[in-house]
Formats: sequence, structure tokens, C-alpha cells
Amino acid sequence: MKNRFGFGGRVLCTVLFIAAVMVPAPAAAKADMNPRIVDLLITSNTQNVLLYARLVDCFKKETESAILAGVPAVFTLYLDVYRERSYVWDRHIVGKEIKRTIKYDNLKKTFSITTNGMAQPVVLPDFESAQKAMADLSGIIVIPISSLMRGSNYYVEVRVKMDKVRLPLSMEYVLFFVSLWDFETPLYKIRFSH
Repeated sequence: MKNRFGFGGRVLCTVLFIAAVMVPAPAAAKADMNPRIVDLLITSNTQNVLLYARLVDCFKKETESAILAGVPAVFTLYLDVYRERSYVWDRHIVGKEIKRTIKYDNLKKTFSITTNGMAQPVVLPDFESAQKAMADLSGIIVIPISSLMRGSNYYVEVRVKMDKVRLPLSMEYVLFFVSLWDFETPLYKIRFSH
């Protein structure tokens, strides 16, 4: 029996097969998305320079499973403010670390979110609202306006890192997936003037 496709048909089938294997499915592409910061905005009130931003793609399935098992997750926001200078290196003005922790209380069926410097945790009834609260970086004080020189240009570098959780040794063998949820967003640079 004679082959109906010929040499050109076999090449075309091979190319189509390779293209189908190489193109990821939309669900697989979403699962591999890296955490990032979006909607970055620097503004000020009468006393402080403020940061508004949102963290996206920061909760993977492994992270969600661990949190629901009672393992706390810690997001650390790193802020560094620099004053631009023409002839020498830019001057580092201030650096900050803001830690935000989410923890699930299995008895009360609530999620508590604490931020360093807050006296009371924020208690939320469901995981969806807790995720939104963890990802919301609104109104964070970057630097007091009194620390800035009038007429100067500045920039702030921002990144978020999920801290690796250290568990007791016996728990690390059971919850081996905890080591998979380390992440760090890219470094973002936002300019502003005073």
C-alpha cells in the first residue's frame, strides 16, 4: 500500500506535533506564573511618602495547603529609598523590612494577619479575604517628608519575599512541600521628586 502523505506530509505532521507539545496549556501556564507586584504607585500625604501596590500570584496550591494545615506564612516587604545624585553614586536614605504573617486557627476556623508594628492582628473569616489582605500593600509609609531635601529626585526599590518556614524536624519530613513555596518578586524601582 502506498503512503498517502509523502515526505512533505510527514514533515508537516512532525512540525504540528512538536508545536502542540511545546505550547503550554492555559491552566499549566497559570500554575507556573511567578509572584509579582502590580499597580505600583508612590504618593504622599501631608507627613509621609506612601506606597500603594498589590501582590499577585503569591498563593500556590502548596502554600494554601500548608496554611490550612496551620503552618504560618510570612511575607516580607523590602523598601529602600535613594536620593539621585549626578556625579557620585546615589545616596541610600532609608531601608525598611515589613513582615506580614498569615496563620490559620483550626479551632476557630479564622485567619489572623499580623504586621510588625501592629498591636492587634486582623482576624478574617475566610481564606479568600485573608489572601486579599496579605496581597494588599496599600498606604505603606515609605519615608517621612521631613527626611527629604526639597528639589531633589528620589527612587524607592521594592520587592517582596516569602520567608522559608522552619518547622520541627519531624514535621519537615511530613510537610516536605513547605520548601517549595519560597519566592521572591523581582526588584521594582519607582521614581519620585520632592
